[in-house]
Amino acid sequence: MSNNTQTETNNKLTIKERKNMFRRWIFFAGLGYNFESQQAPAVAFSMRKALRKIYPNDDEYIAAMDNHYKYFNATPQMGNVILGATLAMEEKDGIKSKDAVQSLKTSLMGPLSGVGDSLFWILFPTIMGSIAGYMALQGNPIGAIIWMAIYIGLYWVKMWLFNLGYTSGTKLVTSLGAKINVFTDAISTMGLMVVGSLVSTVVKVYTPLKFQTGKVSLSLQTEVFDKIMPGLLPVCLAALVYWLLGRKSWTPTKIILLIIVICLAGSFTGILGIAK
Repeated sequence: MSNNTQTETNNKLTIKERKNMFRRWIFFAGLGYNFESQQAPAVAFSMRKALRKIYPNDDEYIAAMDNHYKYFNATPQMGNVILGATLAMEEKDGIKSKDAVQSLKTSLMGPLSGVGDSLFWILFPTIMGSIAGYMALQGNPIGAIIWMAIYIGLYWVKMWLFNLGYTSGTKLVTSLGAKINVFTDAISTMGLMVVGSLVSTVVKVYTPLKFQTGKVSLSLQTEVFDKIMPGLLPVCLAALVYWLLGRKSWTPTKIILLIIVICLAGSFTGILGIAK
């Protein structure tokens, strides 16, 4: 019993170690950005030291790092909340929380990015940038000073968001306790719902083909595919991509190039078109 307690104490992250992980994410969120896993290299880089302390066992550490090297893309400011929560979950439950961690990231990065993009990339720069820019045009240096001061202040906002995610993740796991499997199933279902909604709303595949006999015209898209199931073609494309991802010879980059070729060929032949 004392050995287990000692292990848990040793694996407990200090405030300094958590802040170190936070700073690595904030200043290197674009590190290694790519079209396959996007921000995953930055996530792995940010959490490397913290995970090494949580997982002294090499096999568990490698499994945890590999889990964080999967696709991740979120507004960096809101990514603090997600990574703070996942860090707390792994610190509390170890490697058995791996599936729940990945599902949580998948389900939250989309909705939180929608909020983060609106606040940090549109609303805040537009309003504060306009004020600071106008003052600068009038020859008032206070505009530039305000702009820099606000961005310095945002550092503490980001720190607060990280602590919010970490605290929420700790409470989440503590309250669930042995019911972590129930949480994993629930968050996995939510993640699948988010991905499913993205397929139907973001993926656009449309065919303008029509069959015509005499005066009778039949639209293949609206009268056939949409009648069978709205969004049938996007679902078929998503299924094709999912199947190809399971093939060893196919990488996300190759799949992206394949989709580009399909789009160009479909547009050239008239099989595919722009939805009206």
